[in-house]
Amino acid sequence: MSGTTSVPRPRWTDTGFLLPTEQDILKGVRADLNACFGGALNPALETPQGQLATTEAAIISDKNDQFLLLTQNVDPAYSQGRMQDGIGRIYFLTRYPALPTTVQATCIGLQGVVIPVGVMALAKDGNFYTSTAQGVIGADGTATVPFECNVMGPISCPTGSLNRVYNVIPGWDAIINNADGVVGQDVETRAQFERRRFNSVAGNSAGMLASVLGAVLNVNDVLDAYVTENFTSAAVTLDGVTLQPHSLYVCVSGGLANDIANAIFTRKAPGCNMAGNTTVTVYDTNGGYSPPAPSYPITYQNAVPQIFVMLVTLINSVQVPQDALIQVQNVVLNAWSGADGGSRARIGSTVFASRYYAAVAGLGPWVQLVSIKLGSSVAPAAQFTAAISGTVMTVSAMTAGAIAIGQTVAATAPVDSAHVVMDGTRIVSLGTGTGGVGTYNLNMAPTPAITSEAMFSMIPTLDDVAVGVAHAPVLSAANISIALVSAP
Repeated sequence: MSGTTSVPRPRWTDTGFLLPTEQDILKGVRADLNACFGGALNPALETPQGQLATTEAAIISDKNDQFLLLTQNVDPAYSQGRMQDGIGRIYFLTRYPALPTTVQATCIGLQGVVIPVGVMALAKDGNFYTSTAQGVIGADGTATVPFECNVMGPISCPTGSLNRVYNVIPGWDAIINNADGVVGQDVETRAQFERRRFNSVAGNSAGMLASVLGAVLNVNDVLDAYVTENFTSAAVTLDGVTLQPHSLYVCVSGGLANDIANAIFTRKAPGCNMAGNTTVTVYDTNGGYSPPAPSYPITYQNAVPQIFVMLVTLINSVQVPQDALIQVQNVVLNAWSGADGGSRARIGSTVFASRYYAAVAGLGPWVQLVSIKLGSSVAPAAQFTAAISGTVMTVSAMTAGAIAIGQTVAATAPVDSAHVVMDGTRIVSLGTGTGGVGTYNLNMAPTPAITSEAMFSMIPTLDDVAVGVAHAPVLSAANISIALVSAP
């Protein structure tokens, strides 16, 4: 019997690596043992030889499975973990690590007071933030100090939410963030890393849409991009942007303008028109020209934020935890960014409310989900001119629609970064207004007050919302709300 076995071998086929079943392996092992001992062994599995055969078959099957996993990980479409990291390094890519949310906070107090590294502040959602650089309060009574969340991952920090000093320092009176924090990220998932690797390979080519897309997505701090073209001899309009005949259109969210323009220049086909709201001059430094290098205007679209609101309706019960809203906000934002391995909200896509059902339902048996609805700034419920003082909004003119309780209010074009309508600002009751001109009561007040400017309101009533090719979908935790209703 030396050199032979009745145990079936794994087989390589055109469709992949095929393994024998564990039952077939056990049958082969029992045949080998029987042959070794003269052919008269009792085949029953409860015997010592039967137990030995069962153990050996399990070991062989386990090793086959491990080898199958190894062969699958060689394919970038299925690789994961260290094997995927290794494939990524061939393309000089490393997996994005988990990062905390960072925020520029205004520390208020007495002139000359030092805000040291390592002091903490508390946000409205209960998360702690730690200063990462020293600041000194100036003559105006303020100092801008960077803080980062103590918890890694995509935790939203909307304008005005970092508002409590935790470590007491004499002379440091208050803290506030006058702009949304830069949301952190979880460790890059298998699907996200493979998508980035695929785009980086496409970015090595030139003259194709995939070439430009891959190059732009590989630019530092670019969050998303969309590339298309108008190959016809007539102008076309997409999401409010006019594409001239035979033109290239690139829409980008995030990144530095000069880096984006150079990425487009290195991959676009020569001689094409370009469309968008941003033009940057780039220089051809790689063409062997004598100085001065030739210069070219590169035009692309800086994505306009498309604000989303979401309402998650749940059956109320004693099992619903007190932090249900925070739990829902966290899992929705995780899914929104694609960190759960699913599709993320992107430029030019359609956002489906059903995409987030599984994320919310996965929170536990206490979740009895009735519905998830969406609203968006591209389909406002009302447009108007208003001022806000304290929690009272005074509407002086209506442009379209009707104002109602439950709508989320936002500014069309804020006067400046210090006068903003904070995310999650909602109408909670009517004053003198009944849908048009008049006063309305809000759930929060801006700091400082907002003088008269153009505003709009949103209401989540839709099952799906199209994202324009000139817009980047934006959803903050504060714009995610829940409603608890009685069981039918």
